[in-house]
Amino acid sequence: MNTKLTLSLEKTVIENAKSYAKKTGRSLSELVENYFKNLTEKSEIPDDIHPKVKKLIGRITLPPDFDEEKVKEEHYREKYGF
Repeated sequence: MNTKLTLSLEKTVIENAKSYAKKTGRSLSELVENYFKNLTEKSEIPDDIHPKVKKLIGRITLPPDFDEEKVKEEHYREKYGF
């Protein structure tokens, strides 16, 4: 069952969102619904994650083949010269 929701947003945000929705062939309601679903369907966030990092959760999408260990290794190699 669909329920109506009223939001107050900056005019330019709404205009940009409507333009994006039109370009992607979706409705603004669909975009908002999918965003809320994505927010609420995430698994529990561990308590030991820094608050600034927690804010990024759900905003960044990594490719399926992302290799965290490889990236860490490259970072340490560059930083410490290993």
